[in-house]
Amino acid sequence: MTTHPVATYAMTQQDSSPSNLRYLAWQREYEASLHEPDPKKLLERVHAVEAVIFNRLQELAQTSENTDHKAEEQAIAEALRTLRVLKRDKLQFPDWETK
Repeated sequence: MTTHPVATYAMTQQDSSPSNLRYLAWQREYEASLHEPDPKKLLERVHAVEAVIFNRLQELAQTSENTDHKAEEQAIAEALRTLRVLKRDKLQFPDWETK
């Protein structure tokens, strides 16, 4: 079983300040999910941020091919990895990466 450090999503208040959010289209929802202590609300927040990220990925796919979105795409990939860990560790989702 592959394990990921739980600390991945343990962020400080300084990390989540508005000035550190580069991708406002999805990062506010993402940050809110990282700090949600209530499991029921956490599941709702995770679903919300996954939907927002999906919509943003669709927007990026429809923009000009000349536009470079690699940094945001990498940030989204990292956020999705962190959300998988959050779902596994806090919401008891199965580890689908288990071999």
